[in-house]
Amino acid sequence: MKKPFVFINAAMSADGKISTCERRQVRISGAKDLERVDSLRASSDAVLVGIGTVLADDPSLTVKAERRRAERKKAGKDENPLRVVADSRARTPLNAEILNKGAGRRLVAVSKRAPAERVKALQKKADVVVCGAEKVDLAVLLRTLRQRYGVRRLMVEGGATLNWSLLSQGLVDELYVFVGNMIIGGVNAPTLVDGEGFKDNFLKLELLGVEPLDEGVLLKWRVLAAGARQHDEKRKYGCDGQVRVRRGGQGKTDAFVMHGEDSPL
Repeated sequence: MKKPFVFINAAMSADGKISTCERRQVRISGAKDLERVDSLRASSDAVLVGIGTVLADDPSLTVKAERRRAERKKAGKDENPLRVVADSRARTPLNAEILNKGAGRRLVAVSKRAPAERVKALQKKADVVVCGAEKVDLAVLLRTLRQRYGVRRLMVEGGATLNWSLLSQGLVDELYVFVGNMIIGGVNAPTLVDGEGFKDNFLKLELLGVEPLDEGVLLKWRVLAAGARQHDEKRKYGCDGQVRVRRGGQGKTDAFVMHGEDSPL
């Protein structure tokens, strides 16, 4: 499957938590790591998050440094990368930061089950693509990003369910994790990767680097092999039909959008 280079970037506590049991955002990264994240975002063609992250944290996913935005504009790009939400039921609030803050294009990926009125409302703020019957099919979404939006480098910024879905389907190339100097705890607090979990044939990684940073450490990994739940690329993940969905935000012409099968998102 032709897809972008996909990397997950995340920050977690020393005990592997990315937020509290209340799903309350915690600042784990220090100043240097936040600079690193902004640089990664500026160098990416698109940034992907799940709807859970949008509802819990309301991120804008903009490039923060003015000089980096200027460099992108000088290179003929938008100030911010394409911002993408995997949102099966079109639950993204119309006042969400990701839809309203900063220049650049937005894309919301939904499934066929998304309410038509919600899709229509989102089209005023973003492009909307249909990828999947019940849930967003991430393989189809990645292929759409590569072929129709020209995305070659995709940054994934969570959350835990999206991370699991991508990793378990063999769709991630590299993983960057900042481990902070704190313990969060909580049996129900989300970890770096949640979801169903592997029973065997665990996902293997190759360590690319270890770097002390702020009061923690940055780990860089290459994903070596897909786990037990990897989808066979020969499966029928492809288009089961085509629909036209109006591009949102700027009154652009209609675009073909592919339908795909279900994924665990």
